[in-house]
Amino acid sequence: MRKSWLTVVAAVGALTLASCTSDLPAESGSSGDARQQPSEQNEFFDQTEYERQLALRTATPEGPDDKPWEQALEPDLVDTSSYAKSGPYHLCFSNASVDNPWRQVGWKTMQAEVELHDEIAEFTVLDAEAKDDKQISDIASLLSRGCDALIVSPNTTATLTPAVEQACDSGIPVIVFDRGVNTDCPVTFIHPIGGYAFGATAAEFLADEVGEGGTVLALRVLPGVDVLEHRWAAAERIFAERGVEVVGVEFTENDTAGAKSIVSDYLQREGRIDGIWMDDGTAAVAVLEAFEDQGMEPPAISGEDQQQFLEKWSKENLTAQAPSYPTYQWRTPVIAALRVLSGEQVPHEWILPQPVVTAENLDQYLVEGMPPLHYALCGCQDMPDYPQRWQ
Repeated sequence: MRKSWLTVVAAVGALTLASCTSDLPAESGSSGDARQQPSEQNEFFDQTEYERQLALRTATPEGPDDKPWEQALEPDLVDTSSYAKSGPYHLCFSNASVDNPWRQVGWKTMQAEVELHDEIAEFTVLDAEAKDDKQISDIASLLSRGCDALIVSPNTTATLTPAVEQACDSGIPVIVFDRGVNTDCPVTFIHPIGGYAFGATAAEFLADEVGEGGTVLALRVLPGVDVLEHRWAAAERIFAERGVEVVGVEFTENDTAGAKSIVSDYLQREGRIDGIWMDDGTAAVAVLEAFEDQGMEPPAISGEDQQQFLEKWSKENLTAQAPSYPTYQWRTPVIAALRVLSGEQVPHEWILPQPVVTAENLDQYLVEGMPPLHYALCGCQDMPDYPQRWQ
């Protein structure tokens, strides 16, 4: 029997309303409910995994210093000699979707990585369009096309698990990245540290900035999505431990205008908000505009490595931080597939570093002239056709 492989990450940028629904009730934005202590019965919270991820933030990665997409944290290497074969190779990729900027940047980066390797003679890709049924069919189709290795970015975890297990049973090496599945049969599962690390890092930054008794508004995307639940589960514990008052927890449903409206309503109700915590940084600029519209100074804020936020941060000298879910991870599955087909060892769980953009290193990540929805941690700056391909 295959054992369950705990899935702790998912691409926030890859979330869609269609594939990320939940039966959980929405968290109340009222002050009375939002200011309760974190529930120890949260079904999404795992204390052991929480502690592991927070510890991994300070772990020293193994691998090339200038190639974080090839680095690994505490790798447990597996023998892949049984998959070794001579090239050229036919790689196949079952992609959940390219339905948002994060995935679009990642997909461009993966294509550029493929072009770097002459040993890849064919690269067959099927896009599931964020539909589980289509991806199940796509994987079955790819198994009949003579693939030497199969890369999968699952649309959802549980539903895609049987399809991935079927692929493993076919005898070809399977590489899973971005989101996971509930089986350990893939040769390697590639992902950054995870949601607990993201959420805790942002919360620690805000707690330092607003101080004990300071106020924070938490903006979330959707309920019931594991990585987002992990981000908030970590953050609410940090805020409680540090005496930060959470005045509200609101879901934006990926609606930028809606996020701005929520913040405007809270400013009128509260009069002052010291910090904004976000489990997804897409609406960060709109949130700051809500403060501007009311003639208020911008708060301390956590966002992500999206170009428009980094530009505003730099221009206005914001008090900000950007945890990341780096898009450079789209390079790693191609590299992993080629290593496996060469019989080289790879980590069974390939945990990538999860850098944080801070005031001290902002200039390192901000590149003028990139599109507003570009993600800085693409790992693409030295690739052919940069920056044109990503514009």
